[in-house]
Amino acid sequence: MASIDDELLLDAEYDAKAVAFIKSRLPQELQEKIDDEQLYYFLDVIVEFYTESGILEAEPDEEGFVNIDLEDIANHLVKNAKKDGIGEYTMEEMFLVAQAEAEFEETMEEA
Repeated sequence: MASIDDELLLDAEYDAKAVAFIKSRLPQELQEKIDDEQLYYFLDVIVEFYTESGILEAEPDEEGFVNIDLEDIANHLVKNAKKDGIGEYTMEEMFLVAQAEAEFEETMEEA
């Protein structure tokens, strides 16, 4: 059984991998606009979205997948970034972040 410190370390490593992966998938101009701290913030907001939207409790389809609307996530990111003073971003920019995060999750499931 892992200690809380071990779990926190694993979470931090996972988040660092996610940030690096997401950043690598963004266009250069967006990489220059969004720093690592903002990407950590966006990861937290995405997790918040999953929790609040009920998507984590959704029943998978016959192929075992749950439909996740990246536009809904992007909209949530835009609203929260503005509200929390992180910055103003377009839906297109946040869609790319949400898409990259989803790709990261898929690669981690395959590993």
